[in-house]
Amino acid sequence: MSISLDKLKALRKQAGHADKAPAAAPAYPPAEAVAGTASTIDSAATATVAAAADIAAPAPVTTRAPGVQRKSPPREESVFGWVDSIQHKPAAPAPRASDGGALRRLLATRNRAVAPAPRAERSGPVDRDLPGTQLAPGLYLIEAFLPQAIPTQPLSLAFSKRPEETVQPSDLLFFDTETTGLAGGTGTRAFMIGAADWHTDSARGEGLRVRQLLMSTMGAESAMLEVFSGWLSAGTVLSSYNGRSYDAPLLKTRYRLARRGDPISALDHVDLLYPTRRRYRGTWENCRLATIERNLLQIAREDDLPGSEAPAAWLGYLRGGSARNLRRVGEHNHQDVVTLAQLFLRLVQAEADERETLALGDER
Repeated sequence: MSISLDKLKALRKQAGHADKAPAAAPAYPPAEAVAGTASTIDSAATATVAAAADIAAPAPVTTRAPGVQRKSPPREESVFGWVDSIQHKPAAPAPRASDGGALRRLLATRNRAVAPAPRAERSGPVDRDLPGTQLAPGLYLIEAFLPQAIPTQPLSLAFSKRPEETVQPSDLLFFDTETTGLAGGTGTRAFMIGAADWHTDSARGEGLRVRQLLMSTMGAESAMLEVFSGWLSAGTVLSSYNGRSYDAPLLKTRYRLARRGDPISALDHVDLLYPTRRRYRGTWENCRLATIERNLLQIAREDDLPGSEAPAAWLGYLRGGSARNLRRVGEHNHQDVVTLAQLFLRLVQAEADERETLALGDER
């Protein structure tokens, strides 16, 4: 009996043997071997049929009849969740001991927790205490009184190129602001206004009264502007250091944006920066207020917070930070207005001494 090669393949396929042998080891004998004797072929066929009988069930067929549901493949759990397992694919080898660290890092990435707060913040409550008395929600008033003699005579404004004019000491209001930025514009606001004036107190006598308004919330600005306008009168003479170019225009803008009347524009304003420059330019490295008070007034500040850091101190407090640097801003502002009062008197005296020297020279 003879059998063709195609029939032999069909018999093997029915027996459940897939033709999966690699090219290097062919599953079937070469063609010339099949061309042997009939008895040899018959024996091979008989053995093949016997092998087919020993198979319990054939391999699953991929095709299916219409309407028949295909069974879902099994699902497996992985570090990324539940996924469908892939059939006919060898299972991945178990992680070696050296892979333990990588697996732990992968699991930590999947289940990463929120990082704990820094130790300094967990050690205790944040310092949020502000000095002064709360006048309105978010608005604080800080007051101080420095006993000193008040000038008894009107003060000449000759140092400010106004030789014929004088001002009463009680009419002067020295002021300075701390703002959210140095660029100016409608986006910049004053979060602190400091003012100093010579005042006679019924209990403490004569002295320099220092009042500071500090707002701890954005919503307190309207109340702060209202309180500051109450410190002004028609006869008030403002005095500042570069306030004519920066502080006063800033406050005017804030009054307009708050839909309030501008109480500043109608007042006289003596800016001490310009007469100080004329008199002391070239004497020291610059004419900043800190330089003038250190060299001219012999005032040495301790633990002073630079004015450039004031915006960060206030914004940090608004974001829930500590009030420590904000209190230092208040100390800096306090010293600024006290220095203005002393500088005003020094410029008046320097101008008087110079005129007296010139008068004596003319007499000779």
